[in-house]
Amino acid sequence: MTMRLASRDDLQTITTLTAAANLPYTELFGSPPIPVTEDYKPRIMLFSIAVSPAFQGAGHGLAMLEWLEGKARELALPEIRLYTNARMERNIALYRAFGFQETGRRPNPYRPGWTPEHDAEKRARLSDDIML
Repeated sequence: MTMRLASRDDLQTITTLTAAANLPYTELFGSPPIPVTEDYKPRIMLFSIAVSPAFQGAGHGLAMLEWLEGKARELALPEIRLYTNARMERNIALYRAFGFQETGRRPNPYRPGWTPEHDAEKRARLSDDIML
């Protein structure tokens, strides 16, 4: 697997992949989760990790997190932030196993009455000696 930063040319592929990877949650919630409806403008935040259902469980999500952490280190960014729906327990377990810590829960601003969103962050280790 080769990883690279996405470009605007990848938008349709990202949109299609994200919808396919989140289909179980779309069915569970009765509406797509926020990563499926996100506009994907460049930001310093992890919006979604989407692995094709045919390849889930093979470590690709973890590999993407490791790659992203390397990018954060390379760019000297002190943390990686993300949000997910509190009912996405499998995703939250992966993020926790990778070292993300919950920073809060809040109502979904686009769907009043929905399960709170789960905010998390991971401090980037920029060297072997310094943890920000």
